[in-house]
Amino acid sequence: MAETTLMAAFSLAPPFSNSRAYSPLSSLRPSYSIRRLILRSNNTFSHVNYSVRSITHHRMSTCSSSNTDDIYSSTIEEDDDDDDVIGVVLDKVDDSSPPDLPDRWDVLGLGQAMVDFSGIVNDDFLMRLGLEKGTRKVVNHEERGRVLQAMDGCSYKAAAGGSLSNTLVALARLGGHPMGGPALNVAMAGSIGGDPLGGFYRTKLRRANVSFLSAPVKEGTTGTVIVLTTSDAQRTMLAYQGTSSYIKYDSSMESIISKTNILVIEGYLFEFPDTIKTIKKICQVARDSGALVAVTASDVTCIERHYDDFWEIMENYADIVFANSDEARAFCHFSAEESPISSTRYLSHFVPLVSVTDGPRGSYIGVKGEALYIPPSPCTPVDTCGAGDAYASGILYGLLRGASDLKGMGSLAARVAATVVGQQGTRLRVQDAARLVESFAFNVESPSLQADVGSDPISSF
Repeated sequence: MAETTLMAAFSLAPPFSNSRAYSPLSSLRPSYSIRRLILRSNNTFSHVNYSVRSITHHRMSTCSSSNTDDIYSSTIEEDDDDDDVIGVVLDKVDDSSPPDLPDRWDVLGLGQAMVDFSGIVNDDFLMRLGLEKGTRKVVNHEERGRVLQAMDGCSYKAAAGGSLSNTLVALARLGGHPMGGPALNVAMAGSIGGDPLGGFYRTKLRRANVSFLSAPVKEGTTGTVIVLTTSDAQRTMLAYQGTSSYIKYDSSMESIISKTNILVIEGYLFEFPDTIKTIKKICQVARDSGALVAVTASDVTCIERHYDDFWEIMENYADIVFANSDEARAFCHFSAEESPISSTRYLSHFVPLVSVTDGPRGSYIGVKGEALYIPPSPCTPVDTCGAGDAYASGILYGLLRGASDLKGMGSLAARVAATVVGQQGTRLRVQDAARLVESFAFNVESPSLQADVGSDPISSF
């Protein structure tokens, strides 16, 4: 039986060195060093002088088709759980004081940089615009403008959105607590425009101690997602890609990746053929420099449309895959009746570490054909959006802090997810991150690594 330790997924090898590359598969590839992930820079970040002026307070108002005479004008609210003042004006970005960057990045996320506009609407609003409730649709500039114009008279929140940014912010907040060790250096790369929304996105991540490393595209337009929520908690999403689908590969990007411990690729990037080619180049650089490569599934329909591309990356480069039960089944071409345990075990024959969440039923971590069950952490659900993103941050945090067993790492991930599910909003709050780190201690240097999967509640096919 496989061990419930990270050594079961990644065999020990000499400490990390830039002069040689280690391949992460322990059975199909040469052995790989996890211990190098403990190497971190103690450099601290200085804040960029971006200007975001607070101007007003407004409560969210419900937008309906007959709401043309609403007393409120459209107001952008900043979705920041750590700030009291939420109204903002987006000023021109001041790049005159670039941040001091660390020598190495613990995690670099590569994904879509999209600003979310979230508003509360009713069914009549969706019907009037011909929108199918609960769906996600890619729109052009004109369609986006039409929806935003229809929202005139409503308040809506603006946030540096995206699944990947949720994970990175949660990781930075977990990794920023001194009890856990030196602060983790977390960054994101992608594409934003040289417009006010691009400055807003960069500023929001910076305030959460996540550096956005890609320079803005001067003539580009920052991507946006309009999230329309109805009273039954269903979300209808309209995505305007802008320049967010474009990932520039150059010497600067190569240099960043060569100084990264874990590279996380967001699955939504697979939607764009030119970007897939870039992802392959980036993954090869990561492999050559000895970085771990993680892939997020992102969406079932995305997997179905780009199945072969996903599998090419997973088989040739990926060390970690994050998916929910539906996404895992899609990767395996399993039916909806198939157990997530089966998907986890199957995928773990091809990827060293597989993380599969199954909502309130718990989650599974797959290693070498075995699936370790992680019970759910108790909570009263408020908003399930972002649960999987939070779970992924717990797994990444465990890896970077040198967790010695999968059970403990999975339990932390489940607690992080439960914390986010028990609140309104997708971001792990600073105070909750501190509490989680304080109450959970990893046995980083335990000499006892003999725990067996058979001693844990593992289900079979």
